[in-house]
Amino acid sequence: MEFKVGDLAQMLSGEVLRTTGNNSVLVKIGDKEHTIRLLKSGTNEFEFILDNTFHHAKILQSGSAEVKLMLDGQPITVKKHSKLTEVLEKASALGGAGGGDRNLASQIPGRVVNISAKPGTEVKKGDVIVVLESMKMQVAIKAHKDGNLKEIKVKQGASVARNDILAVIE
Repeated sequence: MEFKVGDLAQMLSGEVLRTTGNNSVLVKIGDKEHTIRLLKSGTNEFEFILDNTFHHAKILQSGSAEVKLMLDGQPITVKKHSKLTEVLEKASALGGAGGGDRNLASQIPGRVVNISAKPGTEVKKGDVIVVLESMKMQVAIKAHKDGNLKEIKVKQGASVARNDILAVIE
């Protein structure tokens, strides 16, 4: 599995190689093998030894795309699907269909799981209009400009392709 930690520029790959007994597992992170021994485990908190060094971790927030945790008193974010997240963040930064355009387009293919806004309502840039599910992740499609939501062009449960028009904002 590939993952990205915090603001590190490089992508890390990791995998569990095998269990070694005594609550220990052998993992490979990048090109190095490490032994992790679990000492204590709770719902959102655990203690472990990684390569003979004690660590305490507490999960602050866990979602389908990332996990925010406190590791030895330092907050870090681990992105689970970092390549998809990076594509979505870039697409969001570009403003979806563009600031002057009336049409709100999908940046990804997926299935409509929720329609968050109703036609005829006023929306602000950044308001969630539709939620899509793609690759088992839910992605909020947000308004690309302030305006009146004139029309929703999709129905809940429908499949959409990349660049399909989801809504019209005037």
